[in-house]
Amino acid sequence: MTSTSSPHDGHDPPASQHRRDVPAAAGAGEGRERPADARPRNGLTSSAARAMAALALLVVVPYVHPSLRRLQLLTPLPEGEGLVVVAPPAPAASVGETALVVETTEQAELRQPEEVALPPAAAELAPAAVASEGKPPRSIEDPSGRAMAPFFRALAAVERKEPRSIARISYFGDSIVAGDWVTSTLRRRLQKRFGDAGHGFMLMANAWPGYFHNDVVRLAGPGWQVSRVVGPFAKDGLYGLGGVSFRAQGAGVFSRFATAKTGSFGRAVSRYAVDYLRHPEGGRMEIRIDGEVRETIDTQAAEAASAITTYEIPDGPHELEVRAQGPGVRAFGVWMERDTPGVVLDAIGIQGCRIRFLDKSDDAHFAEQLRARSPALTVFQYGMNESEDGELFPLDQVESTMKAVLDQVKSALPASSCLLVGPMDRADKKGEGYRSRPVIPKLSAIQRRVAGQVGCGYFDTFGAMGGPGSMGVWVQRGLGGADLAHPSGAGAEVIGRWLYLALMEAYEAWKADPARP
Repeated sequence: MTSTSSPHDGHDPPASQHRRDVPAAAGAGEGRERPADARPRNGLTSSAARAMAALALLVVVPYVHPSLRRLQLLTPLPEGEGLVVVAPPAPAASVGETALVVETTEQAELRQPEEVALPPAAAELAPAAVASEGKPPRSIEDPSGRAMAPFFRALAAVERKEPRSIARISYFGDSIVAGDWVTSTLRRRLQKRFGDAGHGFMLMANAWPGYFHNDVVRLAGPGWQVSRVVGPFAKDGLYGLGGVSFRAQGAGVFSRFATAKTGSFGRAVSRYAVDYLRHPEGGRMEIRIDGEVRETIDTQAAEAASAITTYEIPDGPHELEVRAQGPGVRAFGVWMERDTPGVVLDAIGIQGCRIRFLDKSDDAHFAEQLRARSPALTVFQYGMNESEDGELFPLDQVESTMKAVLDQVKSALPASSCLLVGPMDRADKKGEGYRSRPVIPKLSAIQRRVAGQVGCGYFDTFGAMGGPGSMGVWVQRGLGGADLAHPSGAGAEVIGRWLYLALMEAYEAWKADPARP
């Protein structure tokens, strides 16, 4: 066993001085309270009338513009049956914790099959994806000619079967990645060609009901409280690699991570790493491997500092359990790897996330977490939630905050590659037809421009789908989701295959270049 603990540099500014993009919390019951003996006379008081007018305005305004649909309190029933009042979403712009709403179970219904049967009509849109080989509809754009070189060097070492060589990918994204869609296809295809070096990073438990990972068994009991970069926010900005901080409420709270029992991938592990926080209120946690206690860790420390404890085991099927012995245990996640040449892909999905939300993390802490993981390639697939914002969040700020996050990642990982995966098309249904949201090509252009400025590769998902109007076609042919924003399972498979083909096309070109960087 090896253990590393990485405290903050004393010269780093405190978390409160780091950049923040936190909207003000919506206050409940704000304003002065009326004395108990004050009673309205002759109808409503002026303050009550103003309150009712404000309430009416809040109800009506979200219906004025489609981009505010998510704020609507009244939802129409089918075929004009009337309206039903639904609870508004809870404000996330607060500091604190929230209890997880579901336990982490196997969720077999969310598994993506290893071989996804694509609809016959998909061949007309994505013939290369259906064939699983050939030229992708879009190549990776790299004006510098050097953006992907560090990753390709890692792949080449793996392909030569150099001992302990691993090509790690940390793939950040929103709800598509949170469900391990696209990422599971890419992971499996890379591991099939280069070798399975482990599953990678996972959160301690399901931070959202739809959080899922293929080719691994994950279980967690009740009792975890969470703070997330999408809210509620951790006061200290310490979220680990995955954007979520977990705190055990008491003894017996546990999480388990085991190798897959079926399928071709994830059947073995030879190294577990537990990512957690040492801090003044820390408690004790027990580490069990295959049912036997391996170690008890006291996470109490004078100052907050992230720590990663690694456990080496014989390569094969195993299970690790993290179990709190009392309150105060604060952990981020676990990763699984093997001592065999191959590829590891961390699916780091954050539901509801925009790329700028990654900057909610304390800068020094996030950089430390990235360096500890040491990926050869970081991937960022965002845009769906930015498209929900429309232009209510100004696009110049979308661009500047995206660049700030990518600059931060590049600074932490100067010897790594990075890749932006552009947004999918998104549509609204108009009568019997579909209309793409005008913001999508703007977001795509912003991502392409920022990728070139920072020195990342860029994959044009919007163009690969067919450009404006493509989501409607995808929905009609079984590749788009009913919400006109997400792909279907088959659509996610297609995008994953496209990414694999685009990466392999660029990799083969890099290998063939005698002057390659």
